[in-house]
Amino acid sequence: MAYIDYYKILGVDKSATQDDIKKAYRKQARKLHPDLNPDDKEAEKKFKELNEANEVLSNPENRTKYDKYGENWKHGEEYEKAQQQQQRQYQGQNHSGGYSGANFGEGEDFSDFFQSMFGGSGGGFGRSSKGSASGKFKGQDVHAELNLNLRDAATTHSQTFDINGKKVRITIPAGVYDGQQIKLKGHGSPGFNGGPNGDLYITFNIPADPDFERVGDDLKTKVAVDLYTAVLGGDVKVDTLNGSVNLKVKPETQNGMTVRLKGKGFPVYKKEGHFGDLFVTYEVKMPVNLTEKQKELFEQLKNS
Repeated sequence: MAYIDYYKILGVDKSATQDDIKKAYRKQARKLHPDLNPDDKEAEKKFKELNEANEVLSNPENRTKYDKYGENWKHGEEYEKAQQQQQRQYQGQNHSGGYSGANFGEGEDFSDFFQSMFGGSGGGFGRSSKGSASGKFKGQDVHAELNLNLRDAATTHSQTFDINGKKVRITIPAGVYDGQQIKLKGHGSPGFNGGPNGDLYITFNIPADPDFERVGDDLKTKVAVDLYTAVLGGDVKVDTLNGSVNLKVKPETQNGMTVRLKGKGFPVYKKEGHFGDLFVTYEVKMPVNLTEKQKELFEQLKNS
């Protein structure tokens, strides 16, 4: 069984922090994602390897096992137990006794052990009377990243994508946030020897929006107001996620002043009918290309 270097696949060294691993995964996932590389089998293969590497190294517990057992990390504890059992059995018999179990010397490769334990050729440890492996193990979990823009994340909708050659359709509730992860049980890699399938973990990636800044369930935006409206008052049109509204501007409004539009923010995750607020900051624009008459009027105001 060939050794798979997950660190090399992610492009990080063994001293990488969890944050380094997350950044490396996201950077490569964006380049190798099947949506950006349709019908590219090599990119698809690398994307699967990347997900496998991230599934192991992004989990501190799994990473520790991988550093210790290599690609057999998933069954490393079984190896430990088998060694302990073999030692106990060996110690309980005299050295000339008829111990018939598998013999695991210090120099034996992990893969040799797993071949004998889980269905390959070799010794008979852990095998049933029919010769099949008796251990059932859950398949590997699969990690995927799904890109959404802010407006998509604000609406409940369905998306279909391919995982391990199968189409998976999910309904995304309104209000999901950047970095949020959901689990789809049983949609990961197939189980071993009749064991259950792994799970599918989907992480949402929501890039910054050019018009709105999201803060929890609230939104922030800016609106330009001309000097005359700011001084005298009036109406200004403000865009929201659900269309535009007219906002009353009070006389003598100052540049940078913020007002709140209750319930015009982001939908609250899995709370239908609940919304955050929209905070609107006024940006007062100074007039340009003034006529001489207009300049005279400003002089009069200045000297009054």
